[in-house]
Amino acid sequence: MIMTASRGFQLRKDQYIRELRTRARLYLHAGTGAQLLSLSNEDENKVFGVVFRTPPRDSTGVAHILEHSVLCGSRKYPVKEPFVELLKGSLKTFLNAFTYPDRTCYPVASQNLQDFYNLIDVYMDAVFYPRLTPQVFQQEGWHLELEHASGSLTYKGVVLNEMKGAYSSPDNVLSEYSLQSLFPDNAYGFDSGGDPRFIPDLTYEQFLAFHRKYYHPSNARFYFYGDDDNENRLRLVNAYLREFDPIQVDSAIQLQPSFHAPKRIVRSFLAGEEGGGDTSRGMVTMNWLLSESVDIHANFALRILDYVLLGMPGSPLKKALIDSGLGEAIAGGGLSTELRQMYFSTGLKGINVAHAGKLETIILDTLKNIAETGIDARTVDAAVNTIEFRLRENNSGSFPRGLLLMLRCLTTWLYDGDPLALLAFEKPLEAVKSQITTKEAFFEGMIHRFFVQNPHRTTLVLEPDPGLREKSEMEEKSRLTAIRSAMGPEEIDRLIEQTRELKRIQETADTPEALAAIPVLGIDDLEKKNKIIPLARLDRDGTPVLFHDLFTNGIVYFDLGLNIHTLPDRYLPYVPLFGRCLVEMGTRKEDFVSLSQRINRETGGIRPQILVSAKRDSAACSAWLFLRGKAMAGHGEKLTDLLRDVLLDTRLDDRDRFQQMLLEEKAGTEQRIIPDGHNIVRTRLNAHFGESHWAMEQISGICYLFFLRDLVRAVDENWPAVLAVLEEIRQILINRDTVILNVTAEEQDGTNFMPCTEGLLSALPASGSDEKKWSSASASPFEGLTIPSLVNYVSKGADLYKAGYGFHGSSMVITRYLRNTWLWDQIRVQGGAYGAFCFFDRISGPLVFVSYRDPNIKRTIEIFDQTVRFLLETDLDESDLTKSIVGTIGDLDAYMLPDAKGYASMVRYLIGDTEADRQQMRDEILNTRVSDFRAFAGVLAHVKENGLVKVLGSPDAIEEFRSAYPPGWLDVIKIL
Repeated sequence: MIMTASRGFQLRKDQYIRELRTRARLYLHAGTGAQLLSLSNEDENKVFGVVFRTPPRDSTGVAHILEHSVLCGSRKYPVKEPFVELLKGSLKTFLNAFTYPDRTCYPVASQNLQDFYNLIDVYMDAVFYPRLTPQVFQQEGWHLELEHASGSLTYKGVVLNEMKGAYSSPDNVLSEYSLQSLFPDNAYGFDSGGDPRFIPDLTYEQFLAFHRKYYHPSNARFYFYGDDDNENRLRLVNAYLREFDPIQVDSAIQLQPSFHAPKRIVRSFLAGEEGGGDTSRGMVTMNWLLSESVDIHANFALRILDYVLLGMPGSPLKKALIDSGLGEAIAGGGLSTELRQMYFSTGLKGINVAHAGKLETIILDTLKNIAETGIDARTVDAAVNTIEFRLRENNSGSFPRGLLLMLRCLTTWLYDGDPLALLAFEKPLEAVKSQITTKEAFFEGMIHRFFVQNPHRTTLVLEPDPGLREKSEMEEKSRLTAIRSAMGPEEIDRLIEQTRELKRIQETADTPEALAAIPVLGIDDLEKKNKIIPLARLDRDGTPVLFHDLFTNGIVYFDLGLNIHTLPDRYLPYVPLFGRCLVEMGTRKEDFVSLSQRINRETGGIRPQILVSAKRDSAACSAWLFLRGKAMAGHGEKLTDLLRDVLLDTRLDDRDRFQQMLLEEKAGTEQRIIPDGHNIVRTRLNAHFGESHWAMEQISGICYLFFLRDLVRAVDENWPAVLAVLEEIRQILINRDTVILNVTAEEQDGTNFMPCTEGLLSALPASGSDEKKWSSASASPFEGLTIPSLVNYVSKGADLYKAGYGFHGSSMVITRYLRNTWLWDQIRVQGGAYGAFCFFDRISGPLVFVSYRDPNIKRTIEIFDQTVRFLLETDLDESDLTKSIVGTIGDLDAYMLPDAKGYASMVRYLIGDTEADRQQMRDEILNTRVSDFRAFAGVLAHVKENGLVKVLGSPDAIEEFRSAYPPGWLDVIKIL
């Protein structure tokens, strides 16, 4: 029913959402039929998004390529990459775009109102009036490259290499194939991101047609969130929409017809020598198609059921999978609610694929048994409490809260349902809770209906194939050879000219007039003082207790830190597992199932987290294992009672349980190598530059992976020795004299909580302990780390402080500028890599260049080395300088939720990063001059001449790279 009209929009719904303290208004644009959802509240972190339904019809990745391409210049902003210009000089708290299996999202966020409006205008012009030239398509999607008649024909393209990296990741392949197995007959049966085999099938004409069809206001959903003015929201959007006439857009997502019988699909994935060859390290998932996402009752009920089955260490289905001994870790993502039809996926990784039938039997028998014998009421209570806590806390981590809510409302809105149905969660959640208590066997009935009796299920068997990488590369070479052999002299000349033209355009700078069109803030728009996080030190019998008085909506966030620098260095790699032991092994009074139920029933969760950082003006590092807990203010004593129990009474002698966790940790670390390759290779390189970085390599890097593999054998061969180490670690770490406590809450809640901390501290032993000296012995300085991947991760770096550089805030501006100009243009735009970075650790001193999903190695290192010349020769004007300063201040003032603020303040306290130091850095950032850039070139010369090199990537690419230099200079190590 139409209520009122304003700025070209008709108000269709007006609702106050008490749970979010938000007024929601849903509008329909009278001229085009576009929908706009406006959420108004007091959150200063404002969010805007425009979303299009973009169902693919093949796996060429057209939606993904278009997502990249529309941000490469537009009618109003005719520069090569407005997106990058915004990255350079915005106070944005979020700036990106997402391609989903059925939609493309363009969200932005900022705390600064003018900056927010600037971001909106650039994005609106980009999506509706993009500059989709053939060269943009070639650069972001794919193209054939030939530099001279006798040269090699190659494929290049940012998305092509991004997806080569994605298809090198077993977990990504598992997720994609599991989804496709359930949806063979609709859009979800294709890869919207693009399969590297099919991306070169996409033509420029198809690319343009996809934009014409789907990027129209009649197919758009606009979203606003935050404290900006509602009328201005309508005005900003209407300014664009009034230029369009309505059209009919066929973008509806068709329902997948139901299967009459289950199906089994066998596929393969890239594997190396460590993970393949005998099919013993495969992956298997069972997958079920469930109900539609717009079924709100089912949506909430299935979320709780998912947590019941898989969410806790002692959840019955998760426990059955791990106890089976068939695999190393859980595979599959459990419940997925983001698409039109929800689905469920679970299984095992590190499994012999010959045992797929056994796994099917275990999963089905477990579900049948649960449905017939019932679910432990404590497990249900724990799941309900956890889901409700998460909804009320609305903790989006580093994402803006408004963005999290946008994605949540799209779950229904995209499929023509009520966008507020999942945001206003209290009524549907209470309805589910009521049925749990009043309807006999509520969840058991759901298991029967959705799983046991549901024929629409698949079993996906993924076999490790150590020859698949070589086969994929040979197929690409054969395709290129065939293309080359079919080309006549004129076609070759045209391709050479096309290659030169693309490079010419890529190397040609935007005109000052075009750049001036991009809206930017000025230095005068920036806050001159840092935002201070409140901090009070409230010691309790010598134990430091840090308190942060912040609004937390009635939640107490509590961090208890154990000083791991009191451990001998040989014990460092045990720390991540020891942290998990404390919350996942059970105690002498409760097994791990009962303990996990209690944690989830009485609190918002307890999780381990490791902090290792250099200290200011110290060779030693700050190293801590934190147990991070949270609870409603009235449950503070329950939280500290739990912490006391896990610290003092954890059972470390359960060999089988420890082995399960160990195998899961090893599998997770192995699977992380490829998708997180840039951080893996950077951690490996940084290990040469000080104690803190060496320690991080021991507990999260390649060294940690090797340790886990050795520990698996040690548990099998000499469990008593492993147990003795765990017991000694407990004896050293659980020590009142070396702990630190950190509390984030509102003042009264914090005051009420403090006696709980005193009771916890009094229960801990006090044994006095000194920090130990760690050896910090590092690996070879030049390494090639081989993995089964179609792309590479390249790094080079050095310690600037050891070279005599004294920190100045201008270095933050300069490294940011390099990342968004030189490295972006040379390594991403021209080189075809997905990303490139320049990291400088201002506390410890290392500066590291690193690339991400990179088809090159030697060329990339040459670009790193040419950075010195770039800084000396670049024509940096005041506009460039201002953008870089603004963007750096935006990084410095990154938006944080209350728990993150309290934790960040504690970290600053522990490493000696004082408010005075941070203010000095801000002052130096604001006063950065062009001369600082020139001077920093001399600093980077040290990296060029003395930098260490680490490469993670394809064995063939690394061998080719090594052969270009004198023998013996690069140590090659097989990782996977």
